[in-house]
Amino acid sequence: MARKRTPTEEFCSFCYKSANEVERLLAGPAGVNICNECVVVCSDIMDTQGNIVDKKTKNKSGKFKFPTPQEISEKLDQYVIGHELTKKMLSVSVYVHYQRLNYNKKSKDDVELEKSNILIIGDTGTGKTLLAKTLARIVDVPFAVADATTLTEAGYVGEDVENILLKLIQAADGDVKKAERGIIFIDEIDKISRRSENRSITRDVSGEGVQQALLKILEGTSASVPPQGGRKHPEQQNLKINTEHILFICGGAFDGLAEIISNRIGFSQIGFNQIDERKVNSDEFMLKNVDPDDLIKYGIIPELAGRLPITTVLDKLDKKSYFRILEEPKNSFVKQYIKSFELMGISLTFSRGFLAHVVEEAYQRNLGVRALRSIMEKYIMPLIFHITNYKSIKKFLIDEKLIEVGPEKYCEDFVAGLKGTKKRLGEVS
Repeated sequence: MARKRTPTEEFCSFCYKSANEVERLLAGPAGVNICNECVVVCSDIMDTQGNIVDKKTKNKSGKFKFPTPQEISEKLDQYVIGHELTKKMLSVSVYVHYQRLNYNKKSKDDVELEKSNILIIGDTGTGKTLLAKTLARIVDVPFAVADATTLTEAGYVGEDVENILLKLIQAADGDVKKAERGIIFIDEIDKISRRSENRSITRDVSGEGVQQALLKILEGTSASVPPQGGRKHPEQQNLKINTEHILFICGGAFDGLAEIISNRIGFSQIGFNQIDERKVNSDEFMLKNVDPDDLIKYGIIPELAGRLPITTVLDKLDKKSYFRILEEPKNSFVKQYIKSFELMGISLTFSRGFLAHVVEEAYQRNLGVRALRSIMEKYIMPLIFHITNYKSIKKFLIDEKLIEVGPEKYCEDFVAGLKGTKKRLGEVS
């Protein structure tokens, strides 16, 4: 039972020890105090909790806990439109990969689980980077994007392959252990194909040389990474990172691969169950039948093709998909612009006619989803410049007339229409 305190006596608000019973008493607001002993206890508690990974990724047994393939696929649906087969395959691949983290290598059966890296084939703007980035966000691991076109063989002008790992360490805020279970997306992997199917006696420093350098880190090795990037130096203290549990996702358009596949499988229609020739001769149909031999003929060395055992092909985006991409995802372009106007105090609405024009123009450009963004920016950014001059606008509609008359005239006509409406209602004298 705590003894009674005098009104003027100072004591710890947590353990109720007086100032005479402890070494130091720290005073806080509203007469609240804490002693040095309670500070140490609180610090120990915080340190213990800090060493435990977030409950979303680690459970009480210390093993990592990740969403099921169905949960991963459902979350991908919220951000990525289409590519249903690819999303299912990626969901299963990522789930199986991170189950390896829970596997005890010292188990009695002594079975070693090897990782399976992923290759995504798809045209530019179809969502390769978005898929990889969203996967990393779902499983809550560090994520880095690298461009294979900037890589060169060690000793030549350009970036070393190890600089890819530095980007992942930076994404993990310098925590190497956290980075060792991250995801790296290597884009434009098709651009480092060797110049010919036959081995050359000359150096291919940005093609086959880079592929050879990628082999070890893709399979799993202890790599030395310069902390500031750039070239390695003997006197330099390098960071050590084990790539055994890093999932590598490679992506590329592989222009011309469909022709290689077509020459391999050929096509003939005999019998009653004939297939639509237009479908069979399409690039999309051909790419669905890709195998490692086709990648080798394209210029990927056999060793690298073998380290990318999971290959998936993205679907072609049609106009219906473009419409859905504009409106449905959590971070869709339409929702982003509505939020931007909301910050300006304006409630924004898009007409179907305007969105249809944007979709048609983007589809004609054949640049994928990136074209949607550039076209929207082309019309809306000048509009924002003019609309900010009108403080009276609280609700705004963007329709196809904006394309015809331009942003300045469109704003003038819109404000004039508002004034006419108010005048008819007797709100303006």
